[in-house]
Amino acid sequence: MNRRFVVPILALVALAGFLVAVFTYQRHTLRAAQAQALQQADAMVRSHSPVIGSVNAPVTIVEFFDPACEACKAFHPRVKQILASFPGKTRLVIRYTPFHRETSVEAIRILEAARSQGKFEATLEALLEGQRAWTVPGAIASARAWAIAQSVGVDIELAQKHIASGAVEALLAQDVDDLKAVGVRATPTFFVNGRPLQSTDPDSLFDLVKSEVERMRKSTSQ
Repeated sequence: MNRRFVVPILALVALAGFLVAVFTYQRHTLRAAQAQALQQADAMVRSHSPVIGSVNAPVTIVEFFDPACEACKAFHPRVKQILASFPGKTRLVIRYTPFHRETSVEAIRILEAARSQGKFEATLEALLEGQRAWTVPGAIASARAWAIAQSVGVDIELAQKHIASGAVEALLAQDVDDLKAVGVRATPTFFVNGRPLQSTDPDSLFDLVKSEVERMRKSTSQ
């Protein structure tokens, strides 16, 4: 065979082998993630977790979320769109994942203090919108985050008292234990009714939620 044709053929064979290996690895990874998720089902949702959407919705989206994470900020509008697309059928459960250390922890304290005052969603939206202002290290950044919370009506004195009670630290400790048990290594990480999202594409999240909504609808109609 002419050498001019042999080289491209060998390259195609190598590429095919690589693609098969990648597919096999992804399938193995997906199965492993699903198995781990099933084993840690109790660690997915806790009674203390913030919920956005219908509390009794049949489809639960669990997001391991870091308020200081740029990718979480980028995903958030699409997550809201998904909830709006399936009203009454979906709920978002937020699990705190403080991968940005003290910066994340301080924002979580603010969010939980705001939640105690019924201002969780407004504070979440404001912190994400102004994320760049408070994610740099230092006391100034922390002051900026608190100023953002105050701008949406959070009572700072009451917030500080809530934090001082230790409730936030206990909640956060449980979330950290759970994210380790589930095997979360990056944010945002999503599970839909316990099924892990194996993509960083928001459209894939929509498709997974849609399939679960349809599956639950069929199961209840039988």
